[in-house]
Amino acid sequence: MRLISYSNASGTGIAAKVGENYVDLNQADPQIPTCMKKFLELGADGLKLAQAAIESGSSLDSSEIKILPPIPAPQKIICIGLNYADHAAETGATVGDEPVVFNKFPSTLRADGEPIELPPVSNEVDYEAELVVIIGKQGKNIPLEDAMSHVAGYACGHDVSARDWQKGKPGKQWLLGKTFDSFAPLGAELVTADEIDDPHNLRIQCRINGETMQDSSTSQLIFKVDQLITYLSQICTLLPGDLIYTGTPPGVGMARKPPVFLKPGDTVEVEIEKIGVLTNPVIAGS
Repeated sequence: MRLISYSNASGTGIAAKVGENYVDLNQADPQIPTCMKKFLELGADGLKLAQAAIESGSSLDSSEIKILPPIPAPQKIICIGLNYADHAAETGATVGDEPVVFNKFPSTLRADGEPIELPPVSNEVDYEAELVVIIGKQGKNIPLEDAMSHVAGYACGHDVSARDWQKGKPGKQWLLGKTFDSFAPLGAELVTADEIDDPHNLRIQCRINGETMQDSSTSQLIFKVDQLITYLSQICTLLPGDLIYTGTPPGVGMARKPPVFLKPGDTVEVEIEKIGVLTNPVIAGS
């Protein structure tokens, strides 16, 4: 199932994508919440309601809706660094026994089609295509064998990174370099977990203005989805709608010779097999 969050003149809602059309789930069945996080809390029962709603509901006028990030207001955006073996190799980084973890603020989120805004205080804004895991079931200290049951679905994500802040500031400001407004595009859709047989065997690509810059596979993930969920849940309770950006493959701009950074007028596409394409223009910010 492919789900979106949207807004229109009547407010906000969630819809299922059926072909090229969208079915508003709450209009078809008022039992279904209009908030994606609340819908995810329903678990398997919610998916059953949604499937019935799809079969009985009528299509939305796509020209009258604005697509939002699938989770417009997550409580947590957790990100993993240096999590592809081939990316670690290109940067010369030593991979440790535990994941590198940082966060982004919710103000970084942007929907498919919305612009990435280049901050005036950075001259080295990089691109990073990422598989994003969307948590569906609350959990703390989750056993490895149960971890995948906490996954609601997946989406295309983009971990935009100001390298001069991340690497060049005193103490290396990973959080600040990663969390400028608009630095976490997400979407366009949440693809439910039952649609993805193996999240560790998906082609992942990034293109800038049609040129392929990253092209790898999630088989290169060092710490797999279940391992990340188990590890993170030792620290904090994972909640429905929490996002885990799982890391990026090789080909990032800072590792190129000469380096390649985003500039106004660029268009960035993140494509992940079986999930879709996330497209965002790049503009000068203020």
